Amino acid sequence: MRPRLATIAREWGRIGCVGFGGPPAHIALLRQLCVERRGWIEPRDFEDAIAACNLLPGPASTQLAIFCAWRLRGRIGALVGGICFIGPGLVLILGLAALFLAVSPPRWILGAGAGAGAAVAAVAVQAGWSLLPDSLRRAMSRVRWAVYALAGAMAAATVGPWLVLVLLGCGLLEVALRRGGAALALANHYHWLTSAQFLNAVALGQVTPGPVVHTVAVVGYGAAGLGGGLLAALVAFSPSFAFVLLGASHFDRLRENKTAKAFLGGAGPAAIGAILGTAIPLTRALSETWQYGVLAGAAVLIFLLRRGVVVTLLLAGATGVVVVLTGGTLPH
Repeated sequence: MRPRLATIAREWGRIGCVGFGGPPAHIALLRQLCVERRGWIEPRDFEDAIAACNLLPGPASTQLAIFCAWRLRGRIGALVGGICFIGPGLVLILGLAALFLAVSPPRWILGAGAGAGAAVAAVAVQAGWSLLPDSLRRAMSRVRWAVYALAGAMAAATVGPWLVLVLLGCGLLEVALRRGGAALALANHYHWLTSAQFLNAVALGQVTPGPVVHTVAVVGYGAAGLGGGLLAALVAFSPSFAFVLLGASHFDRLRENKTAKAFLGGAGPAAIGAILGTAIPLTRALSETWQYGVLAGAAVLIFLLRRGVVVTLLLAGATGVVVVLTGGTLPH
């Protein structure tokens, strides 16, 4: 049974409100909703969508959110879901830009971001781990599956920006084996923001929910006020909508193609490995002792007490607020 548009608006808006932590948190929340709780999307379909979205330019988790909504209610669902996913964070970051662009954001905001950010490594492991069983079940070769997953994990941990090349390489290798056997730079260039303001823009993008790409809205706000911020967001997110609205209808047909199926058989495990591998740089990025405590607490909540990602991130953010307001140091 297809969900109503009002349901998509509510659920995607909820994820947009609580999706602190970037892509690992978004993927975990979308899977929790669409695969585990509601059964709207099959696990295999969700994994293939992750692999495909990671190969597209632009924010992968935003494209995944739009695609999942498209899968449920077509183009109108994609528009509603995408806007509701992006909207809460965009409104919040533009409001914060208006208040704090000229000065540093208040300590409690940075504390919330540092706390929630500390928990994201545990969320990334949970997101990747939840995808493993279904992916392994349909692997033609568990040895090759492990190689692809390891390659993705190592790439995410070491050469992040070049990860897409590893995903492509794994996909093309699997194709070959099966056949054989069977906006930010503009801000600096045009001096729309000072160095301090640009750092504040990055900080605001990290501590607000939804896509980290929201940072471009702060750059646009610094260049031309509210209109500039909205225009920057429109330019940044329009390709994501275009990729899904114009190409999603061909996705199922492509997946039935033997070559495309083989490609996803290599790129899919690599994408799962990449999600798991992001836990390493996320953990290395922590600079304060209390953040490691938050990470340990998040791991206990997720893996031992079986608490949800939303509760974990909110508690981690609240812990960060308490720590910095009681004299704790902020990350450098």
